[in-house]
Amino acid sequence: MKNPLFPESYEEWQHFITVDCKLELTSAFIEERLSVWRNDGCEETRRFRKLYGDDYWRSITQWYEQAQKDLANSG
Repeated sequence: MKNPLFPESYEEWQHFITVDCKLELTSAFIEERLSVWRNDGCEETRRFRKLYGDDYWRSITQWYEQAQKDLANSG
């Protein structure tokens, strides 16, 4: 059974962030999150990877990178 708290695609993740969480994917927000996800020494990153695994961490990071590209292409 699919868990809505664990998006499985970029589109699901984007909906979760922007609709369910009511967060705007701004350049500043994306950069801040990527600085965390790309930092192996960050406690939040280490905790996330331990709880959800490296595959899901890579997916989240890629989705933020895709959001960054989408934002750059829209302007």
